[in-house]
Amino acid sequence: MAGMQVELDARLAAHVQALVAIDSHDGCGDFTPIVREVHEWLLRHQVDARVLHANGRPMAVYGEVRGEHEGPCYLLNATLDTAPLGDPGSWRHDPLSATIENGWLYGRGSADSKAGVAVFCQIAAELVRQRPARGTLAFVFDVDEHSGAFGGLRHWWEAHGRTLRPSGAMLGYPGNDKIVVGCRGFHRATVTVRGVAAHSGSSRRAGVNAIDRAAALVAQLRAAAAELPPGSAEFAIGPQLTVTRIAGGEGFSSVPDRCEVDVDLRVTPHFTSHHADALLARVCERLDAAHDAPATTIEVHGGWPAYRLGDDAPLVKALSAAARHELGESVPTAVAGPSSVANFLSEQRVPATSGFGVRYRHMHAADECIDLATLAPTFRIYLHTVRQLLA
Repeated sequence: MAGMQVELDARLAAHVQALVAIDSHDGCGDFTPIVREVHEWLLRHQVDARVLHANGRPMAVYGEVRGEHEGPCYLLNATLDTAPLGDPGSWRHDPLSATIENGWLYGRGSADSKAGVAVFCQIAAELVRQRPARGTLAFVFDVDEHSGAFGGLRHWWEAHGRTLRPSGAMLGYPGNDKIVVGCRGFHRATVTVRGVAAHSGSSRRAGVNAIDRAAALVAQLRAAAAELPPGSAEFAIGPQLTVTRIAGGEGFSSVPDRCEVDVDLRVTPHFTSHHADALLARVCERLDAAHDAPATTIEVHGGWPAYRLGDDAPLVKALSAAARHELGESVPTAVAGPSSVANFLSEQRVPATSGFGVRYRHMHAADECIDLATLAPTFRIYLHTVRQLLA
C-alpha cells in the first residue's frame, strides 16, 4: 500500500511538472503545445480523448468515460491556460522551471489550474481501468479561461454539452480549506463622460474638461461603493465596485471633450445587475446635473448573475462526505469573490462547485506554488466523489 502511495505521488507530481514547463499563459499566442501534451497523456493511458478546434485553433481536450449502464453525467473541468508570467526576476525560481523545493512545486499555473488538470486526468484514467456502475464522466480541459471569455468551455458546451446535459460539474480550482459552492457575478460598463473642447491656452473660452468631470465621477462612485450592502447569511460576500480604467485626452493643447471610465461591479443575489444599472444611472444623473455639458452615457458589456448551491445539493453532499472521509474533518462550504465558469454553467442550469483542490500559495503572483503532499488526497477525494455520484 505504501508503495502504491509513493507511486501515485510521483506520478501526479511528474504530470504537474510536465504541464507547468509548457508556457500557456493567456496571450501566449499558441496553445497547441499544452493541448497536445494533455491529449497525448490521455491517449497513452487508454482514455478516449479528442481535441476541439475553433477557427483553426485548439480550444480544449475533451472526452467521456461511460459506465456499464445508463445514468447521469457529471463533468470535470480545469483550465490549461494561465495568468501572465510576470517579471521572471521577481520569482524565486523560473516560472516555467517547475522546481520542487521543500515539498512545494513552483511555477506559473501550478495552482491555477494545472494541478487540477493532472488530478482530473488521473481520475479519467482510473475510471477507464475500473468502469463506473452507471452514467458518464465527462471531462474538459480548456483554454481561453484567463481572458475571461471562457472560449474553450463555451465551444465545448455548444458542440457537446447541450447534448450531454451534465447533472453537475466540479471545477479544478485550488484550495483545500473550503468547498466553493457559489460565486459572485459581475456587471461591467464603460461610462463615457463628455465635456466641451477648447484650446488649453485660450483666455476667452475655457471649455469643459471631460477628465475633470470623470474625476468627479470616480469620487462619486467611490462614495457609492462605500454604501453597498454587506453580505448575508446565505451569501456571505457583499457586492463590490471597482474603477478599472480611465482614458481621455488627445494632446497638450486641447481641453478634452471625452473621457471613458470602465467600471467593474461584482454582484450578489441581493445586489443584482438591475441594481448595478440603477446605481450607475443615479451617479451619472447627479454628475450631469452639476455641469453644463453633453450627457454622460453608459455602455453595458454584459455579465453573469451570482449563484450559490445549497449544502444539500447532491454534488455538494458527495464532495463534502468524500473530503471528510479523506481528511478526517469537515470542510466548510463557502462562496468566492471572483466569478468563474461555474457562473456560466449555472446559467445553463448545471450546478457546479467552483473549487476544492490542492493547497497553494501566491496564485497569479510571483512564486505561485502548490503543496505536493495535497495532490494525492485531492485525487482520492474526487475519485470517491465521482464513484459515489455514478454508483
